[in-house]
Amino acid sequence: MTRITVAKGDGIGPEIMDATLTILNAAGARIEIEEIEVGEKVYLAGNSAGIAPEAWDIIRRNKIFLKAPITTPQGGGYKSLNVTTRKFLGLYSNVRPCKSLHPFVKTKHPVMDIVIIRENEEDLYAGIEHQQTDEVVQCLKLISRPGSEKIIRYAFEYARQQNRKKVTCFTKDNIMKQTDGLFHKVFDEIATEYPEIENEHWIIDIGAAKMADTPELFDVIVMPNLYGDVLSDVAAQITGSVGLAGSANIGETCAMFEAIHGSAPRVAGQDRANPSGLLQGAIMMLHHIGQADVAAKIQNAWLRTIEDGIHTYDIYREGISKQKVGTRAFAEAVIANLGKQPQQLQPVSDAVSKPLQLPKYKRKQPAFKKLEGVDLFVHWDGYSANDLAALLQPLQSSDLSLSMITNRGIKVWPDGFEETFCTDHWRCRFKPVNGKEMTKNQIIELLSKATAQQIDTIKTENLYSFDGVAAFSLGQGQ
Repeated sequence: MTRITVAKGDGIGPEIMDATLTILNAAGARIEIEEIEVGEKVYLAGNSAGIAPEAWDIIRRNKIFLKAPITTPQGGGYKSLNVTTRKFLGLYSNVRPCKSLHPFVKTKHPVMDIVIIRENEEDLYAGIEHQQTDEVVQCLKLISRPGSEKIIRYAFEYARQQNRKKVTCFTKDNIMKQTDGLFHKVFDEIATEYPEIENEHWIIDIGAAKMADTPELFDVIVMPNLYGDVLSDVAAQITGSVGLAGSANIGETCAMFEAIHGSAPRVAGQDRANPSGLLQGAIMMLHHIGQADVAAKIQNAWLRTIEDGIHTYDIYREGISKQKVGTRAFAEAVIANLGKQPQQLQPVSDAVSKPLQLPKYKRKQPAFKKLEGVDLFVHWDGYSANDLAALLQPLQSSDLSLSMITNRGIKVWPDGFEETFCTDHWRCRFKPVNGKEMTKNQIIELLSKATAQQIDTIKTENLYSFDGVAAFSLGQGQ
């Protein structure tokens, strides 16, 4: 018997959770439920995280969390509970299977069967943002080696366990050579440890286009956080419906299971919502806790129900569907089919699918790190980079010189184009003269001179090389 934490959420959440738990109980799931309240009521009671401290204690004690969709109120500084939960509990891997149910659920891709594995903790979802000038706001994209190694190794281990043949990586490392470049580099490194599994890399834009057009080209796809968030929803929708997809969020000690759709308040309380997404999340949970027999029984009953044409309004189609039902009636139909198998859709087996056992991340020997220069970011409301360069000339010394000015990543000095539009946010790069060693004291002196010249420096970024390889971006056009 496994004790799990359950949150019924907001909107349609309570309805689909009740339906899901009814099915789990009827199928003989060996679980005990400890319920907590999260979401809108908790937010509006004054907790900006949408969850009380004692609820965290329950989740951490039980380690398995089945969560219905919640509503995050607009404005007021409320934090996304999903993002917070994933980060606090170290749920680094988001697993989203997308398999078509042709011809019973409408799709242009009848043989689609892919799994998207999304990094869950970093990338732009670190949520580190600053307004720096009147015209420019920044968001920091953080990609780490540990984060990349964990999610990519998870993808290969998942493929090995599930007898998948190929793992594909999507990045945009032709543009983001440092961040996405690291993710791609780690992918190539880890792929060599799995010679029996085919591996490939696609640039995200053409990869996304190919996935939407010919998803049968792919098997397991691993991606950084933002790309994975967007494309997992796209994949679910082109499979048939976002409302049918479940999601597993896996960490080293805890795991959270959910539907990928939202709380849909417009249909709440009307006994219309499709519980399938949350049910799929619950099936993934059963596999995770070693109850593959119950998971298979429920999955086959659910497939048989879909096959029988007993559909909720969101997937109902004249000529294909036989009966339009509500939330409770759909759950009753699944229960009535327990012990049966689908006749046309592929049934699933009760093969045990245990949690993946991945090795702990081991920090590598530090590289030789050398300070190569500094970027001063300046708030200046002029328009001519030549004029700004003239203002910055007094900051130079015999050891440090201004080498480049960029605006929005494009080089505008020296040899900039008059046609380039510039904002009030300027990156001004200073580098040592004649290959001299640079020190951090020089950066302090540089900032002191800028202050004396009433130049508004908003931040600095130190430029480093690691083992002799430059680890910073150049200005486009350089």
